[in-house]
Amino acid sequence: MGPRTAPSPSKEVKPRSGGQPGRVSDRECHGNPPVLNNPKSVVKRQVSPEELQTPGGPYIKRTFTIVGDDVGWGFVVRGSAPCHIQAVDPSGPAAAVGMKVRQFVVSINGVNALSLDYRTVSHLILTGPRTVVMEVMEPLDC
Repeated sequence: MGPRTAPSPSKEVKPRSGGQPGRVSDRECHGNPPVLNNPKSVVKRQVSPEELQTPGGPYIKRTFTIVGDDVGWGFVVRGSAPCHIQAVDPSGPAAAVGMKVRQFVVSINGVNALSLDYRTVSHLILTGPRTVVMEVMEPLDC
């Protein structure tokens, strides 16, 4: 089997060049252009920010404090208004605190992210502190 790959914040995938297999690092996000790939979304259906905020709706809010390691935080964000968690590295910091795919991003370090696209959310994470506090909404059936 060939080398493992991981999506980068630019909707592309490139082979790993070091660190743990399958992990996206800060360095890889800004390095050479990766191999083009556009993986299918894991979200079963698109939802609106209003639907996520409806009291009594089918979502539960979770808050995660994720301390990045030497290769990143261990998750991939995709989508727009709201963004969702597309992938979680099972050996990364995000998985260690309970983050899962199909969760919708509500806020990053106190900044409301419900109306942002994944590039802006990725930028907030990459340019912020090493410890990221994220609020997400998770479907009750997840």
